[in-house]
Amino acid sequence: MLNQKIKGLYGITPDEDLNINLIENAIKKYNIKILQYRRKVVNIKNKAEEATILLNLCIEYNTLFIVNDDVNLCKKVGAHGIHIGQGDINVRSAREILGDKYIIGVTCHNSLELALEAERSGADYIALGAIFKSKNKSESIHCSLSQVTEIKKNISIPIVGIGGVNLENQYSLYQAGCSSVAMIDGLFKQ
Repeated sequence: MLNQKIKGLYGITPDEDLNINLIENAIKKYNIKILQYRRKVVNIKNKAEEATILLNLCIEYNTLFIVNDDVNLCKKVGAHGIHIGQGDINVRSAREILGDKYIIGVTCHNSLELALEAERSGADYIALGAIFKSKNKSESIHCSLSQVTEIKKNISIPIVGIGGVNLENQYSLYQAGCSSVAMIDGLFKQ
């Protein structure tokens, strides 16, 4: 495993054709510590190809590579971990499939109960948000900075703040208790 932890800038790939130059330039320019491959619309063969390319890029830059939602793809390409939502496979089942060496992150929206359950179930980090208005998930549940601070008081695993985060507003999330901040447009749509 790489020597990184869940901290710093967490890039999430845009849900569009892979632009490896754009992603590599962002990793270098912004010192991205974690990169999540998030593809909702693409065939399975293509996903494995894209994920492998991104994994190799992440290894080159000592960046953790996380796959969104797809435990089988995560294991197949040897990603460093998976991020799962509330409607996806649960943490215990993902851990049974992947084993202990993989990182597992869980979306917990704005819920202390979900955060506590994720930690009890063996998640390595949680994601809270949308912290700010987000174009990528306009229907997202809002999570205020004060909710982040309150949840942080009750759990020991890292928190990733997500939703409308950009290079200007990211610092308020760290001050509220996030270990990491996730961006899509803030990194890849400038």
